[in-house]
Amino acid sequence: MRIQWRNGLSGALFAVAGLNASAQTATPAAGVPLDLATRRAAIVNDLRYELALSVPDRTGEPVSGTVEIRFQLTDASAPLVVDFDVSREHVHAVQANGHSTDFGFINGHLVIPATALSIGANTLQIKFDAGDLPLNRHADFLYTLFVPAHARQAIPCFDQPDLKGRWTVRLEHPAHWQSVANGREIERTQAGGRTRVRFAETPLLPTYLVAFVAGEFKVETGVRNGRTMRFFHRETDTEKVARNVGVIFDLHATALEVSERYTAIPYPFDKLDFVAIPAFAFGAMEHAGAIAYRSADLLLDQSASQSALLNRAHVIAHEVAHAWFGNLVTMRWFDDVWTKEVFANFVAAKIVTPSFPAMNHDLRFFLDHYPGAYAEDRTAGAGAVRQSLANLADAGSLYTNIIYLKAPVAMRHLESLLGEENFRDGLREYLRAHAYGNATWADLIRVLSPRAPVDLAAWSAVWIDAAGRPTVTTELKAERGRITRLAFVQRDERGRGLLWNQRLKVAIGSAARPAMIDVLLTGPVTEVEAARGRAVPAVVLASAGGWGYGDFVLDRASSEKLLRALPRMDDALTRGSAWVTLWDAVVGNRLAPVRFFDLGLAAVAVESDGQLADRMFANLRQVWWRFLTPNERTARAQRLEAALRRGLAAAPTATRKAAWFRALHEMATSAVTTQWLREVWAERVRIPGLPLAETDYTRLALELSVREPTGWRDILDTQAGRITNADLRAQFEFVRHAVSADTDERARWFAALADVANRRQERWVLEGLVYLHHPLRAKGSLQFIRPSLDLLEEVHASSNLGFPAKWVYVTLFGHNSRAAADIVESFLGSRTPEYPKHLRDATLIAADMLFRAVRITARAAGGSPSPRPAGR
Repeated sequence: MRIQWRNGLSGALFAVAGLNASAQTATPAAGVPLDLATRRAAIVNDLRYELALSVPDRTGEPVSGTVEIRFQLTDASAPLVVDFDVSREHVHAVQANGHSTDFGFINGHLVIPATALSIGANTLQIKFDAGDLPLNRHADFLYTLFVPAHARQAIPCFDQPDLKGRWTVRLEHPAHWQSVANGREIERTQAGGRTRVRFAETPLLPTYLVAFVAGEFKVETGVRNGRTMRFFHRETDTEKVARNVGVIFDLHATALEVSERYTAIPYPFDKLDFVAIPAFAFGAMEHAGAIAYRSADLLLDQSASQSALLNRAHVIAHEVAHAWFGNLVTMRWFDDVWTKEVFANFVAAKIVTPSFPAMNHDLRFFLDHYPGAYAEDRTAGAGAVRQSLANLADAGSLYTNIIYLKAPVAMRHLESLLGEENFRDGLREYLRAHAYGNATWADLIRVLSPRAPVDLAAWSAVWIDAAGRPTVTTELKAERGRITRLAFVQRDERGRGLLWNQRLKVAIGSAARPAMIDVLLTGPVTEVEAARGRAVPAVVLASAGGWGYGDFVLDRASSEKLLRALPRMDDALTRGSAWVTLWDAVVGNRLAPVRFFDLGLAAVAVESDGQLADRMFANLRQVWWRFLTPNERTARAQRLEAALRRGLAAAPTATRKAAWFRALHEMATSAVTTQWLREVWAERVRIPGLPLAETDYTRLALELSVREPTGWRDILDTQAGRITNADLRAQFEFVRHAVSADTDERARWFAALADVANRRQERWVLEGLVYLHHPLRAKGSLQFIRPSLDLLEEVHASSNLGFPAKWVYVTLFGHNSRAAADIVESFLGSRTPEYPKHLRDATLIAADMLFRAVRITARAAGGSPSPRPAGR
């Protein structure tokens, strides 16, 4: 159901009266269509599941199970559809209200006939073999990942967010395994080499939050503020565990404390466990009472950068905040999935502050959100924060940088409009009103509107319901050294005439210490009266202060002044805003990449803020591989590597050294530096002050091999033998074939990805594709672009959310040639109008920097610009 407007409020207003019992049909469509789900939510309530699963010792055997589903039914005049998207052969028996019943199996659904049902209490009992895809089975562990609507691919259920149920789970598995689920463990018995575990009934949960993990895990226990938490992991490095585990418990405790204080609601579940999973598909997943994390993001190496430390704190805070935003109050339909993500990110930003008291948190918020949001919002494929969704089968396409990065920016602007306490009190009212239930964006707008000084419907129409960002241009006029007019002109990049009402903090004045002026951007042209009569400034930067959202276009004189002044600016946030503004100028083809690169390489050596230095390194890497011509790279290679070696030696801490070292081994091209890196990898050369861990040596072996030094195969063979962690070794053995200097071996590795079984380890696949399409291999990997794009629909149908977009992104990331752009354009041109829009958009987003690179490098080389679109 699309957005409707009523009384000036926007949101997902479900017109249940317009949907009749025919939505529950004997021939349901595939996936979870909106009409089916809406009707089902209207007639099913008081839902309880009792799920029992038996996990065999061998992965070749099926996980068998039974599920009892109890519910109240208000209309029994039509068949009832239960989601189970595997095969008819997986269903062994179905009973309805104590009697065996015939059932249909249509398009991934069990269809229970109306004659087997009654108004009031009903019970379904289903004996089945579980589907393997969302169980993520390995030889010695498994974990569920049901988001956004994959529970139906494992177990029979009503797989939609607005049918929340209470879950009781029982697991049987090998005796030496550990296990954890949403509910507390209340019984454990052993017999015949098997363990049986029963977990307590949960509060109301949607299916996407139901989770259990079982396998060979170690368990750490911590007590903070009177609360006992358990940490499940598979790490074999006991020193790494000891170095990290206390901090991990502390960060969870802080996140709980701040979230409880901010929401004024106690933690809404009866326990908190968390699991570190090798090569987990996402950074983390907020399963109620049993949060899942990617191991590498929790258990950090000694040389972890400041960004890695901050990322760990943020991801923990984000997942804990979900206990209130998403788990306690759940969106009614996945078109509002952004609401749970934005508020988890929003509250997480408040949580990490006390954990990093010495950090510039305004700069952190800016760098964590703005560049990534811009990178997507400027493209031709970018969507709005809130999008319509006809079927939950496509819900994964909604998880983009727009909801994770742009939406928190919008919420910060909304908070500034209402005031911090007023906004917080509105969120508290919203959470209390919908606790353990479902809500829509419209429900929140209804709460906030009486508190707002502006029309929130109009505000939402631009910030939430429309894609893109404004272009903001500075107009400065002066006479006799004094400003006579300073104005900011905004226009809609997409020509729709939209206006982004927002707060700006404008830096104006001297290069080192400009003054700040608050400006409220409310129309097409905003005059800054406070600037009239001031001396003509060295700098006018409308994007300063980390507030303004848009493409801030500098005139040539201002750009030149900023380029000269930037390294001398005292304030780190102003410097960060300036770097992002200049980066926009580079990708917008308004600033030569060589000028940005030369300035950045000099400036990063004197940059005092570690998180800003990390951002500068990321931009330098992109310019180096994407936007510099081969001649420009050759002319700068020796200077680059010498500067990186100096920076590595001079960096004052291990984390800062790690950032310099990563930049060096990812950008090095010369034989001299490659040989030095090989000596480091072989442990014949030590870097003073930088301890390297097993993961560092593994990554370095891959980087060395892609550069094809003498003996590349020996490097890979030797590294395989050095890895002690079994999970890391398995990942390395998978990826190494994509790194091979043998072109036939690389081709065989890629060809094998056509089989979905070889794509099960999605993190491994993505890492392999990064090296397959490494810039140094780009010419040879052109042959894989079109087959990768042709596989995109099938990849979408058989993977976790976010993976299809990442698949096409890493496929194109290493390319900057016209030949690569031709392949993408040919692919898009050959797709019929029926090709899924979200996959076309994902391709346009991923190809945006490729198209821009073709235009930019053609201009630098003196050729004609590419005629192809470069996004927005």
